[in-house]
Amino acid sequence: MAKKVLIIDDDFDLVEAMRITLEAAGYDVVDAQDGEKGLEKIKTESPDLIILDVMMSSMDEGFHVAYKIRDDASIKDTPIVMLTAVGNQTGFQFDPGKDADFLPVDAFLEKPVNPKKLVDVVHQNIKV
Repeated sequence: MAKKVLIIDDDFDLVEAMRITLEAAGYDVVDAQDGEKGLEKIKTESPDLIILDVMMSSMDEGFHVAYKIRDDASIKDTPIVMLTAVGNQTGFQFDPGKDADFLPVDAFLEKPVNPKKLVDVVHQNIKV
């Protein structure tokens, strides 16, 4: 059975590009366009990994969604890959090793996403 990836991002074109890439790599992909819908889909779809955008309806919506995931005992262990353009827009760079207390995610991907890097990061962080 294929592993399931949930993409929470409001950029439809980017979601579709990631869907094509991940499905070609053998993953099932579901999506949600905002944090609230994403939290609902986590409960109904039980994804094996979440790709979470930072900037959606607010500049930091993804951060709040990540905190809610980590605070919910039933989903807190689901790996989160944070997808962001924050580095490109602000110069701020995230590092899971240094920023784990501030932002409890497993990996970071910068937009625009390189398809090979996307598959590699998902593969490295999804639980087998």
